[in-house]
Amino acid sequence: MRNFLEFEKPIADLEGKIEELKHLSTEGDINIAEEIGKLQTKVDRQLRAIYQKLTPWQTVQVARHPDRPHLSDILRALVTDFVPLAGDRNFAEDFAIIGGIGRFRGRSVVVIGTEKGRHTEDRLRHNFGMARPEGYRKAQRLMRLADQFGLPILTFVDTAGAYPGIGAEERGQAEAIARSIETCLQVKVPLIATIVGEGGSGGAVALASGNHVLMFENAIYSVISPEGCASILWRSAEHAKDAAEALRLTAADLLKLGVVDEIIAEPLGGAHRDPAAALKGLGEAIEAALQPYLQQTGDALKAGRRAKFIAIGDKRL
Repeated sequence: MRNFLEFEKPIADLEGKIEELKHLSTEGDINIAEEIGKLQTKVDRQLRAIYQKLTPWQTVQVARHPDRPHLSDILRALVTDFVPLAGDRNFAEDFAIIGGIGRFRGRSVVVIGTEKGRHTEDRLRHNFGMARPEGYRKAQRLMRLADQFGLPILTFVDTAGAYPGIGAEERGQAEAIARSIETCLQVKVPLIATIVGEGGSGGAVALASGNHVLMFENAIYSVISPEGCASILWRSAEHAKDAAEALRLTAADLLKLGVVDEIIAEPLGGAHRDPAAALKGLGEAIEAALQPYLQQTGDALKAGRRAKFIAIGDKRL
């Protein structure tokens, strides 16, 4: 059963009719393939019209769609021989961040990313993708491991932000995020980061300070969630739509600002409608982005990465 967003109601109605016709077709000898084809054409036309003109708030909804590819899907589709590495060697394991060693198209890499989880139990286990300090310290450990053995780093971000609980703050959440960003900037191996769904606040930047930052077409990346911004500026989360407009959180805006380097096109109707096609495009984008950096020295990779982030802010919309 497909999950439809509020603004996709016309599409839901059309696809409902298609399912009814398919059901009739299986129960009788009526040939209704032509009618189904016409309805499918209307669906494609509606999808194209809607997704070409998404508002920032609608983009937020698409980025949060539960059927978008998760890190677990990315690992299954793009990484072979994956061996997860757990723990920060200090406090505990954090299931919000998954990391380990594997092979991407035959090349050994270190993969680190946030995982939101699919179902209720799974989401609770992964804390809805909101990492605690031990998660970011685990990420630091894996980045240093990659640096030691000369392995490229691939990071994948899909988080509303770092976990804001009292325990996380007591264990040094801000310091852990800052150290993770610092480690990203210090390693002398290629670091390719991808914003898959939500890229929220420092919790996202902690894994996304890479040589090349990719972003799915309907993902979002911002210093704060629209709801959080609205609660600060308007004292009410009801202004989340206005906040989404002001935050410039869409891929197109962020590409103009130089915050991301490349946008990965999504299948018609978003990555949630065809995850396999979206992941295929992701793999091709990572491969193309990684190749030029494999020829650079460690010092050049580090210097280029630092210069890239220092320069952010020079561009204006």
